Amino acid sequence: MTTDTPGQARINDFVAQGFLRLDNAFSPGQAAEVRELLWRAAGLSPDAPQGWTQPVVRIPHLAHPAVTAAANTPRLHAAWDALVGAGRWVAPRGLGSFVLRFPGGEDPGDTGWHLDTSFAGDDPQDFMRWRVNVTSRGRALLMLFLFTDVGAEDAPTRLRAGSHRVMARRLLPHGLAGVSLAELAAEGFEDSADCAQVAATGPAGTVYLCHPFLVHAAQPHRGRNPRFIAQPALTPAHDFDPALPPSPVQIAIRQACGLE
Repeated sequence: MTTDTPGQARINDFVAQGFLRLDNAFSPGQAAEVRELLWRAAGLSPDAPQGWTQPVVRIPHLAHPAVTAAANTPRLHAAWDALVGAGRWVAPRGLGSFVLRFPGGEDPGDTGWHLDTSFAGDDPQDFMRWRVNVTSRGRALLMLFLFTDVGAEDAPTRLRAGSHRVMARRLLPHGLAGVSLAELAAEGFEDSADCAQVAATGPAGTVYLCHPFLVHAAQPHRGRNPRFIAQPALTPAHDFDPALPPSPVQIAIRQACGLE
């Protein structure tokens, strides 16, 4: 597995589009190990499709050594250094949440466009009160780890390319306090509807490194084979420090807000 760092052209694309597809981020063997763990955690079997009765099964977190190894390859670490900055992220001790989607085309009821929040509001137990602010407190990246091959019919996550710029401008007036998920949901995401839609497809071992403000959505599974992914945050090592040189994540925010 190579450890090459994304070149400047790819970093520029990340700043403009809001995501970077990292091929061969972890090995096929590592993907197979994690799939086996997920089948067991879900109480299901790849050889018993009659048990796949739900369109989606969620596994909150796995900290097995095989998961931690897949989440911490040299290739991933080099990419995080390039996008977030060396010393500015925390190495994952496992992954979560895992989303297992099963064939059938049934509407899973969770396919709306949204932005992931990153820090607790006044009631940490109320998910709708979790918040996001213009410095992306609590989240350095949104990541999509593909543990199965994901084709166009296999419920790939939908990404709105460039939507992180729209959201940065929306968040700017709210300052460090940010806004809650409930407020974002009430406002909707129509202001990013004109952004080009990209499907997060690829072979097992692919990771999409996404800007924290990227608008995205699930979709029904219309293929044949189950789709297993993890969608963790990369945790920042510390709060935003304006004294440090801006990372590509921060440059994207500054450019969108007319500050760069």
